[in-house]
Order: sequence, then C-alpha cells, then structure tokens
Amino acid sequence: MKRFFIYMKDYLKRSDSLLLSLCLISTIFGMVLIKSATISSGNQYVITQAAALVIGLVLYFLFSVIDVDIIADKSKLLFIFSTIFISSLLIFGVAGDSGNRAWIRFGLIGLQPAEIVKIPFIIMMARLLTYQGQGPGINDKMSVLQSCLLFGFFFCLIIITSADLGSALVYLFVFVVMIFIAGLSFKWIGAGLLAVTGVSPILWRFFLSDNQKNRILAPYIDSIDPTGTGVMWQANQSKIAIASGKLFGQGLFNGAQTQSGAVPQQHTDFIFSVAGEELGLIGCLIIILLLILIICRCIYVGIKANDTQNGLICIGIAAMLIFQTFENIGMCIGLTPVIGLTLPFFSYGGSSILTLYAAMGIVSGIKMRPKPNIITRYY
Repeated sequence: MKRFFIYMKDYLKRSDSLLLSLCLISTIFGMVLIKSATISSGNQYVITQAAALVIGLVLYFLFSVIDVDIIADKSKLLFIFSTIFISSLLIFGVAGDSGNRAWIRFGLIGLQPAEIVKIPFIIMMARLLTYQGQGPGINDKMSVLQSCLLFGFFFCLIIITSADLGSALVYLFVFVVMIFIAGLSFKWIGAGLLAVTGVSPILWRFFLSDNQKNRILAPYIDSIDPTGTGVMWQANQSKIAIASGKLFGQGLFNGAQTQSGAVPQQHTDFIFSVAGEELGLIGCLIIILLLILIICRCIYVGIKANDTQNGLICIGIAAMLIFQTFENIGMCIGLTPVIGLTLPFFSYGGSSILTLYAAMGIVSGIKMRPKPNIITRYY
C-alpha cells in the first residue's frame, strides 16, 4: 500500500494536473447545464454522463502511463481496427438524433465509431508524417500522396457508411492543420485548394442529401428557409435563448427556452444555448475561456515535446478541439451550419467524453515523458 501511494504521488507530480483540472471543471460544469436542459427527464442523462466521466478518467490514466510511441508503432493494427469499426455501421449502424446512421447501440449504450477513431487517426497521421520527415521529406510527391490517401480513405468511409458530414469535417481540419505544421510547402497547399475546388461539386452533387445542402447554405442564404421554421429552426431558437440571457442570465434552471424545451437537442449540440440563456454572457465567456485554456495547454505540451511525432499528436488533438468548439458555438449563434457536432467536455455524449479523456491522457503522457532535444541529446 505504501508503494502504491508513493507511485500515485510521483504520478500526480509528473502528470499534467493542470490539464486534468481544466477538463474536470469543464465536464462538471457541463453536467450542471445538462441537468438544467433535461430536468423534466429526471437524472438519467446526468447519471450517464457521470458514468462516462468515471470511465473517461480510467482511460485518461491508462493512456497517460502507456507511451504513445508504442501505440504509434502499431499503426497498421490501428488502421485495421479503425476501418472495421467504422465499416460496421453498414451492418449495425442506427440513426442518432441527427438522422445519420452514425451510432452502434448495445441496449442503452451507444457508441459513435467516427468519434472514437479520431484518436487513432491523429496517431496514424503523426506517425506517417514523422516517417516522411525522416526519409523522403514531407513535400515529396509520394509523401503527399500517402498523406492524402490516408485522410481521404477515412473521410470517404465516414461519408459512405454514415453520411456524418460533421465528423468528416473534423478529420479534414485535423488533417490540414497537421500537414501544415509538419512543414507542407505552400506549393502543395495551393494545389490542394485547387483539388478541393474541383472535387467539391462532385461531393456536393452525389454524396450530400438535399437536407444537408440546405443546412450548409441556410445560415448565409435567407431564401433557403425564409420563415425560419425549417432547417434554421434550431439555430433560431438557440439565438433567442442566448440573446434573452443578456449579461448575467435568467438564472440556473430558470431559462424560459431551456425549461420549455423550445431548443431541440439542447443537452447535446446546443448546450451552449443553455449557458447563454441561464448564465448569460458571463457563463458563455467562462466556457470559452476553459476551452481556450485546454487547447493552449495541448499546444504547449506539443511544443515542449521536442519530438516530432508526439508534438504532431498534441497539435492534432488541439485542432480537433478547435474545430469542434468553433463549429458548435458558431451553429448555436447562427454563424455556421448545424452539422451535429458536440461542444467538447460540455455536451452530453458518452463517446465524446471517452474520446476526449483518452486524448487528454495521451497529452498528459507526452508531458510526463519529454523526449531529449535532438540537438542536446549527445551533450
């Protein structure tokens, strides 16, 4: 027992306690908002979120003590697992609240494969980019092709199996940020923009449903939903809730929109509107500050890693958080399309919590095991 306490003391000293504290504060804050948004349904959502948090903490500990380099060395197995897991949606997939067949359910338990595979994808990308940097170079034609194929495979797999455009766009943003940080030249970036311009019409015509197209265009073209009762209904109700909160809000558990259930999916995709209505601008700013601090901490650990692969993993995780935060808050205030992305740490969702805490465990583990700087390792 004494040895256990000594180990735990050493672990807490070396792990990223600041990062874990920020994550816990955010999740508990989110659970309070979830309780307010689902108060008429009892405690089931809060209990489920609490259970996910407990499992998430276990994953945080496991992934912080396991060297991520060991996981990255098994990138082929990660690829096989990720492919099978997402492909299983073709057989076992069920529609979630967004209508996409993005979930696998075991009774009351639901898993979202594309959410969970974000971490293996980031690790695989970091491994590939590091290998390329040590060999032919990031800007070698074959290197660029390999990177694009890895991303394109998972992007298309998600669209084909579940039509989950929101998750697919997270992969796109993570991919772009990681290859840019890895050193991709502006020549290839320009070529990529041209390629996207050429492929977009095909994706738009053959892979997106009319409803998805309308959701993308509606925030910017009034004629798509002139009455505001169609695809913009959720966003408009969310804006009403946030605006009514003003500076200090209407009070926790007292929001008119929140307590009446006027905003659909208020405990998941639109949890930010609960904070806006009941806690006001102050509550919203606290949420944004917490998420910015978590993102900055991930970037800081990545910069201090002194190791390309580990640094890229941290940057990839930060990119994932950046896109989801920007998109979720944007759709709650009507600036971005409603594409079914949760607000990290705050929204209700077991798969999201498990993925986030596993990711934070990896970042903490990288902080615990700093690699020697390549310049000073021989001195």
